[in-house]
Amino acid sequence: MSSRAAPLLRLQGVNTHYGAIHILQDVDLEVYPGELVCLLGGNASGKSTTLKTILGLVRPSSGIIEFHGETLAGRSTSYRIRQGMAVVPENRRIFGDMTVRENLLMGAFLRRDPDGIEEDLVRLLELFPRLAERLQQAGSTLSGGEQQMLAMARALMSRPQLLLMDEPSMGLAPVLVEQNFQLIREVNEQGTTILMVEQNANLALAIANRGYVLQTGRIALQDRADNLLHNEQLRQAYLGR
Repeated sequence: MSSRAAPLLRLQGVNTHYGAIHILQDVDLEVYPGELVCLLGGNASGKSTTLKTILGLVRPSSGIIEFHGETLAGRSTSYRIRQGMAVVPENRRIFGDMTVRENLLMGAFLRRDPDGIEEDLVRLLELFPRLAERLQQAGSTLSGGEQQMLAMARALMSRPQLLLMDEPSMGLAPVLVEQNFQLIREVNEQGTTILMVEQNANLALAIANRGYVLQTGRIALQDRADNLLHNEQLRQAYLGR
C-alpha cells in the first residue's frame, strides 16, 4: 500500500439513524487497496450498521461514502455488488439445499467469463481443500467452520475489489476460528482487500494492517494493528458501554 494511493473505500462524516435513535455518529473510515482493516467493538457499538451502510442496506442520514472514488449516495446494494463489493454475512447464510459446487458458482453469477470462473474454482479449492473434498455435498451437511469457508470462497468467486466480512468468528470453536483467520490472512496476501467487522480483537488485530474501534457509534480509536494490540485505551474503549 502506498501512502499516496487513493482509498478504495472512504466514509466521511457518516451518520445513521434508526428512527429517532442516532446509531453511527460522524464515522470516518478508509480502506486502501491491498489492506486488511478490522472494525472492532462490543455489542451494539454500530459495527454491523457500518457494514450495512457501506452495502446500501441502511441509508445514512448524512455523510459521504465513496468506492473507487465514486460517491455511492442513492446507489442500490446490487449496484455496489456489481462495482466490486462482496460480503461474507454474519452466520454465513449459505444455500443449504445446494451442493458446495453450486454454492460456489452462485458467487460468480454476475460474471460472463466461463474460463476465468473455472480457473477461480480450481484456485479456491486449492486454498480451501476441505471444500474440494465435499464438492457434491449439500451445504447444510457441512460443519460450522466448513460453512464459513464456503461463504468466504463463494464471495471470492465474484473476484471482489473489496471483501466485507461480518463477524467471521461468530459461533465457531476456538480452533476453527484460528484456522479461518489464517485463511483470511492468506486471501488478503493473495491480493484481496478486506474490511472485517469482528468482536475478537486479539485475533483480528493479529492479521490486520490497521484497525478502528467503534464505541457507541463513534470511532474511539484508530491506528496500525500492532499499535492497537498494545494500546491500554483499547480495552477501555472496547469494553465501554
